[in-house]
Amino acid sequence: EVQLQASGGGLVQAGGSLTLTCEASGSAYDVIAWFRQAPGKEREGMACINPTDGSTEYARSVKGRFTISSDNAEKRVLLQMNSLKPEDTAVYYCAAGIHWGLGDVLYDYWGQGTQVTVSS
Repeated sequence: EVQLQASGGGLVQAGGSLTLTCEASGSAYDVIAWFRQAPGKEREGMACINPTDGSTEYARSVKGRFTISSDNAEKRVLLQMNSLKPEDTAVYYCAAGIHWGLGDVLYDYWGQGTQVTVSS
């Protein structure tokens, strides 16, 4: 059983930065990813990481602005978000699973969401 706790959301002005944290308990996963869902839109994968080897993958919409990293000692995965835009406004979720990729069907465990609001 894996439990995930996402935190770090908030209100930020366009161009600003936020760092989201996902704390994981349990070990039945190989990949952790961040997703987001804006009102009226489908959930989309932003980035994923294999904490063991550090490999990462990003969605095109955030590549170069968002950075995913892992702190294995603390069992945390961070999502550093820079140059935020109003269209980044969404509820952000972290998820864990054993398959690689940014599709939500790949993930078995989900944390609660954390709201990110970017004002223009």
